[in-house]
Amino acid sequence: MTSQALNTLVYSVEDGIATISLNRPDKLNAATGEMLTELIEVFDYTDEDDRVKAVIVTGNGRAFCAGADLSSGADALDFDDDNDPHVLKVNGIVRDSGGRVALRIFNSLKPVISACNGPAVGIGATIQLPMDIRLASTSAKIGFPFSRRGIVPESVSSWFLPRIVGISTALEWCYSGRIFSADEALQCGLVRSLHKPEELLLEARKIAREIADNTAPVSIALTRQLLWRMMTADHPMAAHRAESLAVQSRGQSDDVREGIMAFLEKRAAAYPNTVSQDLPDVFPEWQEPEF
Repeated sequence: MTSQALNTLVYSVEDGIATISLNRPDKLNAATGEMLTELIEVFDYTDEDDRVKAVIVTGNGRAFCAGADLSSGADALDFDDDNDPHVLKVNGIVRDSGGRVALRIFNSLKPVISACNGPAVGIGATIQLPMDIRLASTSAKIGFPFSRRGIVPESVSSWFLPRIVGISTALEWCYSGRIFSADEALQCGLVRSLHKPEELLLEARKIAREIADNTAPVSIALTRQLLWRMMTADHPMAAHRAESLAVQSRGQSDDVREGIMAFLEKRAAAYPNTVSQDLPDVFPEWQEPEF
């Protein structure tokens, strides 16, 4: 995939780090059906590309994403259109496109870092929730204004947001629909850290570089899924089963042999296994339920 194949995103890969930039700067990167479809597609590509060790998502221009594009008027949030190629309907129900993006990010085999460079409102805030590490510019403003538009939280945010900031804060933000500062986002644990606008991507790349240069990609893919999926396991035995399968598989891998020898020989490791070819299935019982 190249940026030439994308209309609403800019995509690049450099030294193992993929950068996805929302690219409607004249519209403050307001989300359209096309943008959300392209986000799903680009995460398919990052999973398949063994060059990619980590993914950064940011916005071009002064905003991360100002929410859904409402420029079409009062019916802008009515997506029940059988002729829209970006609409997916299952059993008569239109699947929330933001939720489809969030679930795709949840299933990513590569770690995902959000670099929130400016205003992030509505879907601009919610699509960051399934990203693993969220950084923000000191100039960022964030909000979940769904109640002020007569709609409800979307992009699976009713699952993610309380797990990140707690139920009370999640309810307050969603009840009021107010826009709040990057400082408040930091204090409530929504973002990891704040950075000057000119330093935000540098910090995001520093984190991505640490992952790309020092870790085994297959181990990272498994670790990401273990931690996310075990958040809702009903008993620690579920984690024990999955971890046992993963430890057995990884313990017999060329990656582990290389990691041990690199440690003993005090050198950098060169992990031979790839996510596209060597990822074991440690969740044989797990699948997305029917809608």
